[in-house]
Amino acid sequence: MIDIVNLTQHYGIRPILRNVNMHVERGELVALMGPNGTGKTTLINVMAGVLPPTWGSISIDGLVRRSSEDAEIAIRKKVAYLPADAWLPSFRTGREWLLAVGRVYGHDDRKLMDHADRLIRLFDLREKEDSTIGSYSSGQKRKLALAAALISEAPVMLLDEPFSGGLDPAGTMALKSVFQHLRDDRQTTIVMSTPVPELIEDLADRVAVVREGELAAFQTIAGLRQQSGTSGRLDEVYAKLFSPQTAQNIERYFKDQVK
Repeated sequence: MIDIVNLTQHYGIRPILRNVNMHVERGELVALMGPNGTGKTTLINVMAGVLPPTWGSISIDGLVRRSSEDAEIAIRKKVAYLPADAWLPSFRTGREWLLAVGRVYGHDDRKLMDHADRLIRLFDLREKEDSTIGSYSSGQKRKLALAAALISEAPVMLLDEPFSGGLDPAGTMALKSVFQHLRDDRQTTIVMSTPVPELIEDLADRVAVVREGELAAFQTIAGLRQQSGTSGRLDEVYAKLFSPQTAQNIERYFKDQVK
């Protein structure tokens, strides 16, 4: 469903991504992991068409991003993109925003009204559904932004840290359940970035580890465990493979404290 070929991305003269190659299958959920500042968000943004690749190409369902106006319009009808800090219209109500986003993706109002009601209940937003978004808390805004991505029913979802932004435990549980349903029952292709391994341990089909702008690994969690030689939690596997200095830093922190 998504092909990334020889992708290199620079900000000015500073390379952010170097020769990244990935193939994401239809109906696959892929989690992007890696230290802060190593290119996860940039990779999501290039996949979403927000940034043009410096070199290389991104294809979605056989169409190359930015290859032509017609191809780009066709891709945008298939893709829902949610940045980590999503813009929301402060003077619109939550329900109005959900209906507006759904109309952009061509859904009729009768279907949209039902789906909006279900999303509002799912994320416990009923008390705020007809209030202006500017009155929402940060966590409520994050839930609404997620609901707006979900109401698109797009076959491809590109999500930058969807579990962040003040999402509470109930919202996290709801979102994980929806992702499982979309992947297993709707064959939705989902690529998301996350800095928290335990959130995606029971969700991800494969994990792509971005380190210093390069793809350090792209395989199943079982494959990562085998590579690390440990059967522990995903955060332990990640630390052993890609951040071995973490354990040393923790030990040094306690060892060097002043008595």
